[in-house]
Amino acid sequence: MYMSRTVLQVPMSAQLRKSAEDEALRQGFSSLQDLTRLFFKKLADKAIRVTLEESIALSPPAIRRYNNMSDEIQTGKVKTVSFSDIGSLIKYLNK
Repeated sequence: MYMSRTVLQVPMSAQLRKSAEDEALRQGFSSLQDLTRLFFKKLADKAIRVTLEESIALSPPAIRRYNNMSDEIQTGKVKTVSFSDIGSLIKYLNK
């Protein structure tokens, strides 16, 4: 059976292509093109859904700050209030 083919060109840096190709090979694909074909086939068959979500990374000073805050709460230096239900929380907030 003859299958018509098309070529998809995706401009990218040489470094990105090399890194992606190295990872594709590491994961057992014969080539970056092989991985790309698999991805498009799964996408076309609605077998995968792609979502983009940015990860949040704290800066080293923010990490130290939050670790310090956590330590102060755990040692009792900073007093906290606990609630057993939402009603108690709302009543406390409305004081």
